Formats: sequence, structure tokens, C-alpha cells
Amino acid sequence: MESKKCYRPNVAAVILSSRYPDACEFFIAHRSDIKNAWQFPQGGIDKGETPHEALYRELQEEIGCNDIDILGEFPEWIAYDFPPNSKGKIYPFDGQIQKYFLVRLREGAEIDLQQHDIPEFEEYEFVPYDALFKRVTYFKRSVYRKVIDYFMEEGLI
Repeated sequence: MESKKCYRPNVAAVILSSRYPDACEFFIAHRSDIKNAWQFPQGGIDKGETPHEALYRELQEEIGCNDIDILGEFPEWIAYDFPPNSKGKIYPFDGQIQKYFLVRLREGAEIDLQQHDIPEFEEYEFVPYDALFKRVTYFKRSVYRKVIDYFMEEGLI
């Protein structure tokens, strides 16, 4: 008999640079704890916290900046499993169930990855759509594509 999977509630941000809509550049960051793992900022939702509250808190914690405008929200929660070799190493979960937001950095917003003692990310870049899926970690690509395609279909990107 197969046991039911356990997912951690989470928010994730698809961040467009402050140059949007003149330039469509996506923020990706290189995790400091996993070699060659580039991803969007994301993080757990604390007990009693709304997804919007978690979004602002997580952005401040992870990239040192929550000076954003929310442009859209993916209408569903999306679950993904952690790679088999990582299960149980970080969290006692099989994966995460995420609420995705499309946000734009406000003009003059400053990113500071060193805001916390143990930074989540060691570097970041803004990349065009055609480079995005070549850079982000393999097990998140299909989810990222689904979310970004939705935002594009809705005319938000």
C-alpha cells in the first residue's frame, strides 16, 4: 500500500526586473548550499501566515528586498517532489506545494543577498526567457514553464 505524500506549503516568486516591460528579464539565483542549483526565490509559509505575507517575508529574507509590485498570481497550488537523493535531508517532506506570484521589482529596489548570517543564495542574475530554462535546476523546469506560460497567456508578461 502506498503512503500519502506530505508536502510543505510554500510560496515562490517569478521576479521581473524593474526594467519590465521595456525588457523582460527574470531573476534567478544560485543556491549557496547546492552546487549549480539556480532557482526562483521561494520559502515556507509560517503557521497563521497568508501566502501574500509569506511572499513579502521570504523575499526580504532571501534577497534582502521586498520592494515589489505583484502583477499576478497562479490560480492553483502546484506540488513537486524533491529529488530522490534529497528526501529527508532538509525537511521531513516529500516535496513542496507552492503558490506562485509574478512580481516586478520597483525602480530603485536594491537586492542584498548578504542580509542574513547564512545567505540562501550566493549570486543572482537577470536572464531572458530563452536562457531561463537552460539555467534553472532540472526538477523545477516543468513547473516554472507551466507558471510562466500561464502568466504569458494571461497577458501579464
